[in-house]
Amino acid sequence: MAVLKCAQEVLESHFEVRARGLGVRVLRGCRVVGVRQWRGGVVVTARGAFGSVVCRGLFVVGADGARSVVREQGGFESRVYPATVSALAGDVRVEGGVLEVGWHRTERGWIVVKEGVGGRLRLRTVNCGGPCARWRVEPTLEELRREVSWIAGREVVLGEPLWLSRFSDFSRVASSYRRGRVFLAGDAAHVHFPVGGQGLSTGLLDAVDLGWKLAFAVRGWAGEGLLDSYDAERRPAAQRVIAHTRAQVALMRPGPELEPLRALFVELLAGGGEAGVLASMVSAQDTVLPARGQHRGYWEGRFLPNVELVTGEGRTDVIALLGGGRPLLLLFGARGAGGGFEEQARGWAGLVRVVRCEEVAGLECAALLVRPDGYIAWASGREGLAGVLEEYFGAATHSRTHTPASTPSATPAQTPALTPALTSTPVMALASATALERSSSSVSALSASASSSEAPGLAPSVSAGSSLSSSAAPAPSSSLSSVRVGVWVSVGWWCGWG
Repeated sequence: MAVLKCAQEVLESHFEVRARGLGVRVLRGCRVVGVRQWRGGVVVTARGAFGSVVCRGLFVVGADGARSVVREQGGFESRVYPATVSALAGDVRVEGGVLEVGWHRTERGWIVVKEGVGGRLRLRTVNCGGPCARWRVEPTLEELRREVSWIAGREVVLGEPLWLSRFSDFSRVASSYRRGRVFLAGDAAHVHFPVGGQGLSTGLLDAVDLGWKLAFAVRGWAGEGLLDSYDAERRPAAQRVIAHTRAQVALMRPGPELEPLRALFVELLAGGGEAGVLASMVSAQDTVLPARGQHRGYWEGRFLPNVELVTGEGRTDVIALLGGGRPLLLLFGARGAGGGFEEQARGWAGLVRVVRCEEVAGLECAALLVRPDGYIAWASGREGLAGVLEEYFGAATHSRTHTPASTPSATPAQTPALTPALTSTPVMALASATALERSSSSVSALSASASSSEAPGLAPSVSAGSSLSSSAAPAPSSSLSSVRVGVWVSVGWWCGWG
């Protein structure tokens, strides 16, 4: 399903439908009040209208937004860049048609106007005079009206607000994305000015990177250091996005001293080639993962485009082959089939999916090892396929099955009557706050069974990562979709400024 330019509320609905289809339990109106590591696992305590719920899992992922409780209670440190501008936004009616759709810059700041819903306009303002001193105070329609009128230099009448919000260019990135069994993702790990729409995609890429690694770790298929690679791969990407957005804010400052620099960028973008470079930065398509070793070829660490592949079973593409959540060993043409690569991967049979296909123009290699998230882990021309497989997926073995322990059942007394019953099957509890913009202390997910006491039995489920059914896990030749992955994301209303 194409998600380009998909409204965030629609995208969230698709994600929830997908999660429910995988057996995820969704709880709303919960607020996480406690997160702590304990006896080889994590204990999460949440409160809601129905009372308290205590959940246990092997891991917890804090995807609970900029004011993350998981980050605070997990003891994560951060690098902070203070705000230098203030901004307001809202969906409102504008009387008299005095604002045209588009970007409008004056000597006092910016007004960005887009079509909204129900005849309203979506307005954003950027005041470059400095940060707002009342950033914790909810904005009002009158405040937005004054700001728009001041920047525009004329009176603008606004009415019937659908929602209002304030933000700034305050930026923060956690110094580490992992502390023991606690991970951070999305706005809990990094926040920045929303220009360019990079925040949502950056958070989703966090989840894609971490999701498959947690699933493999829970099943016992992860090589040593695989979970640590999440921080090494995703934190530099967030730091780069922060640098990009800070540069964009610098170019947005209305001072005349910046006119030559703005004119230079306009000229570069009009040339065409440089526009592609910047577009790849914004989309993160140019991300190259850190090197795993001293030497690597061109393809290793790069994202594999969704190219069409012709196999013995017909035409397919990369996305379709990755749908089962397993790594791919792609063998191209006669060179790939006869290069001995399949024999080198035989120790990981059943885990690594081997696909023979015709050669693809632009992919000048005999074989590629593709991770479940679409990044290339190894390319032919370099020795050591078996070593890379072991680094990612552990020692070679011909039997890759994993039987998780059962989860203690929640008794009726332990499950409040007003909450959906959390059964002995460790289903995920994927939750979000009632009002997205105020869900500051949500947690990424609540999983496993609920109880009012802290019994020592920790289920092999993954809070905010994945949870396994209480029956034996399927053999790796089947889809990994049975490792349910869910994220309770605290998000605002911003999908970007593009």
